[in-house]
Amino acid sequence: MAIRGLLLDLEGVLHEGGTSIPSAVGAVAEIERLGLPIRYLTNTTTKPRHAVAGGLRRLGFPVEDGHLFTPTAAACLLLSSRGTKRIHLAAEPSLEADFGSFDLVGAQDEGCEAVVLGDLYLGFTWQRLNDLFRGLLRGAELVALHKNRVCRRAGELSLDLGPFVAALEYACATEASVVGKPSPAFFALALESLQLPAGEVLMVGDDIEADIAGAQASGLRAAQVRTGKFRAQDESHPTAHPEARLDSIVDLAPWLEAQS
Repeated sequence: MAIRGLLLDLEGVLHEGGTSIPSAVGAVAEIERLGLPIRYLTNTTTKPRHAVAGGLRRLGFPVEDGHLFTPTAAACLLLSSRGTKRIHLAAEPSLEADFGSFDLVGAQDEGCEAVVLGDLYLGFTWQRLNDLFRGLLRGAELVALHKNRVCRRAGELSLDLGPFVAALEYACATEASVVGKPSPAFFALALESLQLPAGEVLMVGDDIEADIAGAQASGLRAAQVRTGKFRAQDESHPTAHPEARLDSIVDLAPWLEAQS
């Protein structure tokens, strides 16, 4: 089956730490010349959507806001579908811009319906986690913007949001609603935008679990780049087997042409 659309991860695929991967801008332009529509997926929860899109454009990537899918967009859809109004946003304050249609309250405030958890980085203190724990015990639902195990900070692999989500799940004997990759609902948003079936869309990422295994579990095809989070042990992952492993995004257009 031919590949007719692409989903591209951002951090580790197009850029690392605010610097574009060498020749990545030209690589995306080459992909566009092939006539394949592109949607961009990220689990980034440290910036609102408009800021992420603006940062990509400053690096030279021609990304339209409407072609960028973030966990905050998925969270808003989920919460709205459930009729949720009052939430506690445990994330970077700048993300409040993406949750303007909700009442933002404290985790332990009366009537708090959901705790929306993003990457607090150094803000993941015992006091903050315990405040969230108590809010969840009072009946709030836990919504995690993603559940990645690791990320790259200052060029090194570091703890990401996932371990803290797991800690709260364990302490509260609950299960979070996860809205970012590898949630099938998150991939479905991008597929709906492309108006293509999953089997005709290729996800390109660096994270063997969130990008590759997540995409394949949702029926998409997948290719992994050897940049960003890629580690040698990914090649012996028990369940995730991408169609291709590319040294970087630069190799994607030639690989696509070879497939066609």
